[in-house]
Amino acid sequence: MSAAEWKKRCEAEWGLHGAPMPDGVDWKSVYEAKPLGRNLLKNPAPLGLNKDAPPPEPERPDVPPRGPPRFQPDGDFTGWTTSTEVLPYDTSGIPEGVVICSLPQYSWFTLEQIVDLKAEGLWDKLLDGFQPEIVIEDWYEESQIHDNIYQLHVKLLGSDKSTVISEHTINPTEDLSNYSHNWKQVSHVFSGYGPGVRYVHFQHRLKNNFHNDFFPTLFTGSSVVVRPVKSSS
Repeated sequence: MSAAEWKKRCEAEWGLHGAPMPDGVDWKSVYEAKPLGRNLLKNPAPLGLNKDAPPPEPERPDVPPRGPPRFQPDGDFTGWTTSTEVLPYDTSGIPEGVVICSLPQYSWFTLEQIVDLKAEGLWDKLLDGFQPEIVIEDWYEESQIHDNIYQLHVKLLGSDKSTVISEHTINPTEDLSNYSHNWKQVSHVFSGYGPGVRYVHFQHRLKNNFHNDFFPTLFTGSSVVVRPVKSSS
């Protein structure tokens, strides 16, 4: 196929009518990269879970396991940068003089990725002029180990990876009186964000609880998808 034919194929399959499609772009490589409509995050379910099946119920052994405390879940975190923040014990609300045998200890487990939009096949004029919608989605378990168990922070960055062009934060509060143990969806659509976006920084934090045993907040289905839809400001 000629360069012009690859260009027409991209335009037709992705519905890019009206989008800037300069001749200097390698349209065969763009088509093979398929940057539009697919999840650009690597390893979106590192815990091996699927949102179409209910989260597994935590196992509660008859005898608490012995050993040092855990603050990070098991999983294959290839593609993610991870870190753990162990939180101090919360002794608020405990009357003075009360003997404490043990307290739960919480930790934040942070996972983040940076998506290079041009390396994924998108081109400058599309990002700067057409500004396609950038759709963020994530699913976390209604674990109810605390009233704040999940945080999401996504930033659209310039070419220097430090200039923040647009950002969105989600920090929900859980209803501890209503337990259904389902997946909870969070999502956001970036639209009309302006020119210059070249990277997407995706970061979410899940709270874990260690109290004789380890109880994590699970997640799955993280995604960053660029849709062939022109932004509205």
